[in-house]
Amino acid sequence: MNRLLAAVDLGSNSFRLSIGEVVQHGDIAQIYAIDRLKETVRLAAGLDDTKHLDEAAIERALVVLSRFRERLDGFHPSQVRAVATNTFRVARNIADVLPRAEAALGFPVEVIAGQEEARLIFSGVVNELRPSDNHRLVIDIGGGSTELVIGRRYEPIHMASLYMGCLGYTQQFFPDGVITADRVTRAELEARRELEKISRLYRRTGWQEAYGSSGTAKGLIAILAACGISKSGLTLAGLEKLRERLIRDGRAIVGTLPGLREDRAPVLAGGMAIMIAAFRELGIDSMAAGDGALRLGVLYDLLGRASEHDKRDETIRQFIRRYHVDTHQSARVRTLALAFFRQTGFPDSPEKYDLAHALGWAADLHEIGLSIAYADYHKHGAYILEHADMPGFSNDDQALLAMLVLGHQGKLGKLRAKEPSRAGWLALLSLRMAVLLSRRREPLAVSPVRLEIDAQTIRARVQTAWLGKHPLSEYSLRREMHEWNTMGFQFELISN
Repeated sequence: MNRLLAAVDLGSNSFRLSIGEVVQHGDIAQIYAIDRLKETVRLAAGLDDTKHLDEAAIERALVVLSRFRERLDGFHPSQVRAVATNTFRVARNIADVLPRAEAALGFPVEVIAGQEEARLIFSGVVNELRPSDNHRLVIDIGGGSTELVIGRRYEPIHMASLYMGCLGYTQQFFPDGVITADRVTRAELEARRELEKISRLYRRTGWQEAYGSSGTAKGLIAILAACGISKSGLTLAGLEKLRERLIRDGRAIVGTLPGLREDRAPVLAGGMAIMIAAFRELGIDSMAAGDGALRLGVLYDLLGRASEHDKRDETIRQFIRRYHVDTHQSARVRTLALAFFRQTGFPDSPEKYDLAHALGWAADLHEIGLSIAYADYHKHGAYILEHADMPGFSNDDQALLAMLVLGHQGKLGKLRAKEPSRAGWLALLSLRMAVLLSRRREPLAVSPVRLEIDAQTIRARVQTAWLGKHPLSEYSLRREMHEWNTMGFQFELISN
């Protein structure tokens, strides 16, 4: 059965919406693009010296997102994933901007880390290429950051996200649009300084094919072809000829420079300088256009989630192995936690669906901090989950996991500043109760506790006979009651 998926890419320079149709060919599902929208927003241009987005840039973004919302009318939340990249990562007032963006779009917006952006870009590119065992280098020069990935087949080997982009470099080195030899040289040297961080590792790994994705690479390829400099793809010789021409002309002028699009002209010099630096620093011979990009990677990630091949599940399994988690204990806690969450009576909604997934993963990983030390292991685990590279997870996903793991034991007051939603509190309650009842690290034939939730009231009904045989558990339940009462809930322990 064919169905539609939608990806929204909120970049530093442009916002893009891609809609793909999933077509099943036997056991293989493929995505065919049926609609694309692109709007130049230049969001990063609205960052001031203190890294706050100004109101003009925010308004430009909201207008575009409201247009995207009309096209997405009728889509279920499970069919749409919106991801935001570098400018959203660095903007200090993003906590104020994000709710407005989500309201305009009508769907949640995930701010993804640079490593996750790189992974999705690589997925988008290689899914549009023929199958190969070759090592492939993919470079995506965006408005605010540049992602560089070496991978084989569909798996990345090395990923990097560097804080340099065509819009940022244009503002820094070509603020008035004038292109001089000195300015280009300084931009290239600054980019090479950034690339030095990874060049030795990338050169040592090597690649047989190189691809440039997104606007900068495709724009440069189109110009070189239209000018007769290079028939296909990018070479260092071709880029240097373009460099000489731009310096001679003094500006990137639409109509004068064949192949140059109006939306690409203002950021051409910055993007070109970064690309030349990449060719020189990494020793790239030639580069072809990669038709896929971040938005296509997002679509394939959505497809994986829908078909039970969720990248996040794979990441959780890797963390379980890496941190030597006791899988028997985590399975006991997961089963109990999800059962308690169902008892909370939280209505069906996308939030409940997402929280149930997060709760299960938090149960799987609630003891990863033990690999560091038993003392404060919940704090160690939360730190790992918030700061580690977790493919498939957005920053908000990781923050939610970290909150659940941090709060699964100890005082609840430490979570006040994180301001969990009511559903978030109920998910945490479910995890804490599951951990409490699993302390003996033995399976329970039947849970002796049943939860009932009514507004701010939590009722824990417990078998009287069981309480009599388990004084430590009764003591722990009464301490739990005290913790929730201090947080404004009314926790009642009822024996029957």
